[in-house]
Amino acid sequence: MSEHHEHTHIGPDGKEYTHTHGEGHTHPHTHSHTQTKAVLNRLSRAIGHLESVRRMVEEGRDCTEVLVQLAAVRSALNNTSKIILQDHVEHCLADAVESGDLQSIEELNRAIEKLIT
Repeated sequence: MSEHHEHTHIGPDGKEYTHTHGEGHTHPHTHSHTQTKAVLNRLSRAIGHLESVRRMVEEGRDCTEVLVQLAAVRSALNNTSKIILQDHVEHCLADAVESGDLQSIEELNRAIEKLIT
């Protein structure tokens, strides 16, 4: 049976984030997310853009127009991912390395692999 660990982070905006990790995961370092507001704003814009693409499909708009707009949404998400990655490396990962948390580096490598495939 797998054991899960739940922990909470407080973002710079004061918002509380709680998530669970599987067995064996520990976080001896703290998380400092300095770009939370920027990421949330970008995600909101990408969601709005994706909803407009959905309406385009429902309206039977030209496939090439839809594909161009989907590429724009993908680009927006990729740019958001870059901000999250940069913030993670500069803050969370730096703290993890300082405290000897090599598991965080492995987790980051797995996340990057999923992100780019």
